[in-house]
Amino acid sequence: MLPKLFFGYFAIVMISLSLVVITRRNPVHSVLWMLVLFFHIAGLYLFLNAEFIAAVQIILYAGAILVLFLFVIMMLNLKEEITAERFIGEWPIGVALAISILMLIFFSISKITAGPQGQHTIEAIKAETHTKAIGKVLYTEYLFPFEIASLILLIAIVGAIVLAKKRG
Repeated sequence: MLPKLFFGYFAIVMISLSLVVITRRNPVHSVLWMLVLFFHIAGLYLFLNAEFIAAVQIILYAGAILVLFLFVIMMLNLKEEITAERFIGEWPIGVALAISILMLIFFSISKITAGPQGQHTIEAIKAETHTKAIGKVLYTEYLFPFEIASLILLIAIVGAIVLAKKRG
């Protein structure tokens, strides 16, 4: 009973915080509410015994990505957007579309059945740490996609340096 209450708390609070993030008029307030949302997501990961993913959630999203969002918001001139009309006449269409998408998701999820278990069962992951299990899979089965992703990131870094370099 207690795990269902915890999961229900996290689900309701994360949905509520998501709505708060998109309905705030001030973008800085939205980012601060997003920080609270990211901490609740990390709490859900901890509840699901995924400590590594919770730590990555805090470090990467709540740390790096949110700081990037704040820098971009501070660099933009948003005085007109804050004072402008927030919601215009299309909101009934948006609500109808949201309800139809939620119904589609609900009916799709109700049809899902559990497949066969793989080699990474709960017992196997408890025998070795989460980080070791993720590292093993990442550097054996998914080594090529991992290297491609690192190459793309390297190209992006070089491109950013070239774009930022002042022409002399």
